[in-house]
Amino acid sequence: MRIAIVTNAWRPQVNGVVTTLTRTAAELQLMGHEVLVINPEQFRTFPLPSYPEIRLALRPAGRVAKLLEDFQPQHIHIATEGSLGFAARNYCRNNRLNFTTAYHTQFPEYIRKRVPIPLPLSYGVLRRFHGAARRTMVATNSMRNLLLQWGFSNVVLWERGVDSSLFQPSDDRTNLPAQERPVWIYVGRVAVEKNIEAFLNLDLPGTKQVVGEGPALPALKARFRDVQFLGYQFGEQLAATIAAADVFVFPSLTDTFGLVMLEAMACGLPVAAFPVTGPVDVVKPGITGILDHDLRKAALAALELDRTACRREALKRTWQHATSQFVANLVPV
Repeated sequence: MRIAIVTNAWRPQVNGVVTTLTRTAAELQLMGHEVLVINPEQFRTFPLPSYPEIRLALRPAGRVAKLLEDFQPQHIHIATEGSLGFAARNYCRNNRLNFTTAYHTQFPEYIRKRVPIPLPLSYGVLRRFHGAARRTMVATNSMRNLLLQWGFSNVVLWERGVDSSLFQPSDDRTNLPAQERPVWIYVGRVAVEKNIEAFLNLDLPGTKQVVGEGPALPALKARFRDVQFLGYQFGEQLAATIAAADVFVFPSLTDTFGLVMLEAMACGLPVAAFPVTGPVDVVKPGITGILDHDLRKAALAALELDRTACRREALKRTWQHATSQFVANLVPV
């Protein structure tokens, strides 16, 4: 099949949405499908305020239309709600074409952290955007239920996978002296919406590590001088850093999934998180992690869990299975 995916989230951005879309596109091609990814690299762009890694296409309607008309897709999937997403949505609506969308990010909650915009207003805009789609894909049942409560319709499940050949346990976990263990690690964007201070403020023995960058990094570095801020890491280096730690701490309250939790589990790390959307669908309490409103309690309890069980559960999540779900959710134009 010819499948067009339209997204504002694409390389060189570093986040779970980009990982999901790049892996999905690759899996689709392995299945024999022809894939066109319409992304910011094909347009003149400007940075999204307060999130400069995201580049928004400038007046993209004409080029989006030409790319779709030249490709003649049998299925159109609009992955994000940015300027490219709105342009593709308008093209489909004007030409009476069916399409699907995905809800990757809780933008109403993200925006609310920065600007006092009421959640019903933000959700109203997104409900209107996704309401024109035949199906809206979400990563977890918790997210599906949340969107249904906000009046969304035709919400279907599209799960996530993990590259278990890259993210795997390490035989060498002696990179730190014994007195600096245990190692508690966070991987992700360093920004207010990730609630990272809930982790950094914890009174925990050993060493805290943060992998990633973002707008809050300079201020947090200045405040938490005992924390190891390691910056961006990728590929084998990232996998090795995670595998060398003891517990993965995921403090976010607003993620729709939290792909890094799967990557940590594949490395053998148990997860400590709040019992909220994302962790409640990814973590098996008492097996692959601990969920508790007391994050310190969760972290200390997670330290006692079996690392092999974390790896075993992560192996059940494959990109092949996730991509098969994606294909099943598509609709003909």
